[in-house]
Amino acid sequence: MTGFDRRKALTLGAGALGALALGVTPAQAATWKLRWNPDPAKDGLKAFEGLEDDRAGTHPVQHIFAESNQWRFLMHTRDRDTMTDRQRNEVRGMRSGGAAVPIKLNETWRLEYQAYWPSALTATTAFTHIMQMKVSGVDAPVWTLTPRMKGSTGRLTIAGDSASEVDLTDYAPLQNKWIDVMFEFKASHSGTLRCVIKNGSATVVDRKWNANLWRDTAYLRPKWGIYRSLNSSGLKDCYQLIRNYKGYQLV
Repeated sequence: MTGFDRRKALTLGAGALGALALGVTPAQAATWKLRWNPDPAKDGLKAFEGLEDDRAGTHPVQHIFAESNQWRFLMHTRDRDTMTDRQRNEVRGMRSGGAAVPIKLNETWRLEYQAYWPSALTATTAFTHIMQMKVSGVDAPVWTLTPRMKGSTGRLTIAGDSASEVDLTDYAPLQNKWIDVMFEFKASHSGTLRCVIKNGSATVVDRKWNANLWRDTAYLRPKWGIYRSLNSSGLKDCYQLIRNYKGYQLV
């Protein structure tokens, strides 16, 4: 059982006790339902709605693939996107049993996974997104997870599609090891977003804030991989590893 799983069990237990105090049976209380838990060996890239691997065809090798118990996302300095000032090798959306798993208006979700960020996946002065929450049919992200160079220090940040950016923690201590990442959020114009990051047994980030997490369109879908601007110096060939994806909906 992971740290997130233990916390979830305690939260559900407290929720059931609170429900009884209000005269609601535990069966009627809201619970977290596991909606997405892909297996790299079984599902491979079919775990996702779509693939954005070298869209411009500038480097004809496979940049995104499943291996053993993880997914690997490669990025080379020679890679180019169809927008030639940037690079993009990402997956988008969740798929289970061959069907898309959309995040709809006013739904509350929790996404959990483990990420490995090597030293070569550097913090940059321009954008380097290693996770995005996007809206189907809309270009601007609802939020991004971005290692950003600020002065001489790399910071892991959350940024929305406005000028606001939330500093989470120093990036370097999280590199070259497996890190637990969790986003809990309500998909609403008056939404909330919570981000928890654990380095082993230590919780290094647990932040929650209000945010506009909806656009008037079909649904939200997460993206993972590497999406970075070429307008930063010191870019390197690099990769990101991700394993143990889980998507829970509060029902």
